[in-house]
Amino acid sequence: MRKKYKVGEVYALGQHIRLSAHKARRVIDQIRGRSYEETLLILGFMPYRACYPILKLVSSAAANASHNMRIKKTDLIISKAEVNKGTIRKKLKPRARGHSYPIKRTTCHITIVLKDVSKDYIWIQPEDIVIRDIEPPII
Repeated sequence: MRKKYKVGEVYALGQHIRLSAHKARRVIDQIRGRSYEETLLILGFMPYRACYPILKLVSSAAANASHNMRIKKTDLIISKAEVNKGTIRKKLKPRARGHSYPIKRTTCHITIVLKDVSKDYIWIQPEDIVIRDIEPPII
């Protein structure tokens, strides 16, 4: 099932990234809620291997925003960033005397959602609308 995003939000999804989800979350927690420009600086200077694929996803989401929705990159913040576990590829490494040793290669799925903060969008859900019964005045 596809997730629905609000107007003014764009996203980029990276699937089967060859990285542990726990190590990717360590980086994602640092950039959540920050502006696009600040995120590029943080990811450029952090010493973790997870920074490069996350930097590519953030840049891709910003490119989606500027190309598809004509939103300036300076008006974007990271409204949602999440990391989920992906599939695990299993391999066998040959060992001495005919034995084998299992190797697990973990992957993760990273979702980056950028939000336009230049315009204030007002969201009215159907359950937020209250209809009051107004009694006619007694004459």
